[in-house]
Amino acid sequence: MPGERLTREERLRIEAWLAEGLGYAEMARRLGRPTSTISREVARNSVVGVYAAGNAQETAGRRARLRKPARPAEPVHDGFPSASARGFVDEFAGLLAATGLPRMTARVFACLLISDGLTSADLVRRLRVSPASVSKSVGHLESMALVLRRPDPGGRRERYAVDDGAWLRAWQADTAAHGRIASAARRGIELFGPGTPAGARLGEMSRFFGRLSEQMGDSGLAEAVGYDALTVVAALVQAARPLGLDALSAALGWPRDRTRAAAEALRRRPVIADPLVVRVTGDQTYRLAVRADRLSPAQREALEK
Repeated sequence: MPGERLTREERLRIEAWLAEGLGYAEMARRLGRPTSTISREVARNSVVGVYAAGNAQETAGRRARLRKPARPAEPVHDGFPSASARGFVDEFAGLLAATGLPRMTARVFACLLISDGLTSADLVRRLRVSPASVSKSVGHLESMALVLRRPDPGGRRERYAVDDGAWLRAWQADTAAHGRIASAARRGIELFGPGTPAGARLGEMSRFFGRLSEQMGDSGLAEAVGYDALTVVAALVQAARPLGLDALSAALGWPRDRTRAAAEALRRRPVIADPLVVRVTGDQTYRLAVRADRLSPAQREALEK
């Protein structure tokens, strides 16, 4: 059959047909072999222009014994590169790339995500890319706080890894970036003036990213233990009037310290009561107001008419 080694019987037939003057194409047709197989066989195993089937069979056997064994498949490390793991990396990288992450960076991240740490050489071998591509992608991931460098226990190389704290670091990095955008937008308002079209757009941008940064803060609602802070807001809405610390505590049936702690959480994290804010006067009286950044100056002016 095509692709299999020639047998002794086939070689004997080739020897006889050569003696008869049969052409290579006809021999190939009779044996069901490619013509190139016959021509290579004769050229490789002819001595002084004469083809001998016995010598050809013995030479072929020697070559088979000396032939190196097939190279074993690359060992699996942390489940990669098995076929299923490689498929997951490609699929997951495609999803990340659809969100705007560069394709190569997404592939490097997906590869690191399913490992316990890889060196640059590991990534080059597994993703079959250049060291420069790996270096650029790792740098991008480090700027997003998603990847850490660790010393390689087995040598002087560094290993890259995605640890359990990656998500919190990335979250905090985004929060800080949003806060910086809000601050830059506020500086732009001062530069161009709040009454200009540019100032109005920057004002809207500042309010949006300011709220986003505040809502993504790492403490967030955790400071409102047991939803006490929201309960204070609900009580002030229900009362529809300012309340002192003693009156509010009595109405809620709480100790003064608990009420004060809930109000302090509202002061530190205004986002808890958004779009309202709790104001505290010097005599510890609490009242509700609308957050100033929820409405633009034009909107407030229109509502006050």
